Amino acid sequence: MGRRMLACGTTSEWRSAAPAGAHGEGDIAHYTCPMHPSVKQHGPGACPICGMDLTPVSRAELQSGIIRVDDLRRQRIGVKTAKVEQSSMDLSLRALGRVTFDEKSLVDVTLKLDGYIHELRVNATGEPVKKGDVLFTLYSPELYAAQQEYLLARQSQSAANASLVGAARKRLELWGLSAAQIERVAQRGQPVENMPFLAPASGYVLEKNVVEGAAVKAGERLFRIAPLAKVWVEADVYEQDLARVKPGHPVEVTLPYLPGKKYAGSVGYVYPSLQGATRTGRIRIELPNPELELKPDMYADVRFLLQGGAPRLQIPDSAVIYTGPRRLVFVDLGEGRLRPQEVKLGIKGNGTYEVLEGLSPGDVVVTSGNFLIAAESRIRSATDDFGGSHAAH
Repeated sequence: MGRRMLACGTTSEWRSAAPAGAHGEGDIAHYTCPMHPSVKQHGPGACPICGMDLTPVSRAELQSGIIRVDDLRRQRIGVKTAKVEQSSMDLSLRALGRVTFDEKSLVDVTLKLDGYIHELRVNATGEPVKKGDVLFTLYSPELYAAQQEYLLARQSQSAANASLVGAARKRLELWGLSAAQIERVAQRGQPVENMPFLAPASGYVLEKNVVEGAAVKAGERLFRIAPLAKVWVEADVYEQDLARVKPGHPVEVTLPYLPGKKYAGSVGYVYPSLQGATRTGRIRIELPNPELELKPDMYADVRFLLQGGAPRLQIPDSAVIYTGPRRLVFVDLGEGRLRPQEVKLGIKGNGTYEVLEGLSPGDVVVTSGNFLIAAESRIRSATDDFGGSHAAH
């Protein structure tokens, strides 16, 4: 049977009918063009498309999936390579975070008696307050009567009344008056009708649930104050990475609001439950905020700085091609030859994978353009994982 040549661009396989040993090269499966790998011919010659000399493809190369890609074609499809190295691995993780209040520092302002708001000094959410600032003044018949009892008890200097003075003073303390306010009542000699109530902590008003002139009941929350000297950053980490994050691990936080500035912190707490919709776990980071640059509800980029331990054999993650259950890379054998190689991967680092099997230090793998190479290669002859059947020889 004579020679048979495929037209350029066909997707059919060429089947050699020539007897083995023709041209004295029984191990050659066919000849092809480095620029147009779809061209396959029984014997040597010129490419019908570009006129380049055809190169031989051995049966061993065809079986292993090796293809030849010359330098010009490499440039056109953007092939880049990298050496397989054994070095310490950057296991850092990145996650999206959000700045929030330090829940441990939130302070509520509530009353322990009924009364009426006479003058509201802090009347908007977001306002800054300092500890000891007057939030409002309150008229309360109960409080007014308690002050009178205290003053009457003080007027008698007998030992029998000492306990009454102490009891009356204690009642005022329990209703929220400071020692300085009680002393001022004693110095005045008469009750204060509209008693000032003070901020118990410094921070910002997160909630305000009262207006001037309102009647208020004991136990109602009038204000919630949030100190911002320390804030939390809550980050969401994917389920498969949660086991790698432990309390105490150092983190680095950056914000779009302050490009170039980094905040150093550590993992404070790993929440015990997952977010069902996203399959992520929440991580809490505590950060000092002396300049108040970190504002609640800001987005943050969180980088968990994890230790890589002993040196590991690793490759760039861009070198890996996923083919169903297998993971493949293209190994550069030199002289334009590229061979697909199955690898077994370990843990994922920051832009790299650990290689457990399939490669050795010093091997060179393709990191860019590998998907185009895979599309042109006859890798189906070695594995079905790209779909289709094995190439016929």
